[in-house]
Amino acid sequence: MDVTPLPTPLPAPKLGPLARLAPEPMKVVLNWGRRYSLWVFNFGLACCAIEFIAASMARHDFIRLGVIPFAPGPRQADLMIVSGTVTDKMAPAVKRLYEQMPEPKYVISFGACSNCGGPYWDSYSVTKGVDQIIPVDVYVPGCPPRPEALLQGILKLQEKIARESLAERYATTGGASVAQLTSPLVERPSAENPSAENPSAENPSAERPGAEA
Repeated sequence: MDVTPLPTPLPAPKLGPLARLAPEPMKVVLNWGRRYSLWVFNFGLACCAIEFIAASMARHDFIRLGVIPFAPGPRQADLMIVSGTVTDKMAPAVKRLYEQMPEPKYVISFGACSNCGGPYWDSYSVTKGVDQIIPVDVYVPGCPPRPEALLQGILKLQEKIARESLAERYATTGGASVAQLTSPLVERPSAENPSAENPSAENPSAERPGAEA
């Protein structure tokens, strides 16, 4: 008999009164503080993790950008960098640790394998991108990407943090519905209007450009 307890759903993130009611200059200061104090929780899964380590060393030194590597754990981290191939067996652990991070939290997908599966995308055991399980803020392409590419991704994330509004980030009303997000980009032609499927039915001369001659 399986007595494993069911996972408890986490409550929806809420905004404090300071984040919701603070004047605009105060929000700029709060965003500035988050922008230059990113504690990183590195999820190194493959060779891209070596490039992450190189970006944190003296030659590139992303600490000068306000990024502090190797947080003690997910509960002290602001930014998760997923570098490497995410397998279906590892995906639950990635999601569990992401959910343990406090809000607001951000994710950088570092490398082709974490972006879309990379050269192993057709494997039966590889997740087709880490964005299948957690939301991603910045994608860094490459196989493997150079440390300079990670620095550029961090700068892009800091630009996003500088102009974001937490009220909009965690808004529960006014967002797109599930039907809008899953609707097709182009409507399929209906059977009642055959001219939509076959444009030449309404204009027979459209079949032969030289028919008039």
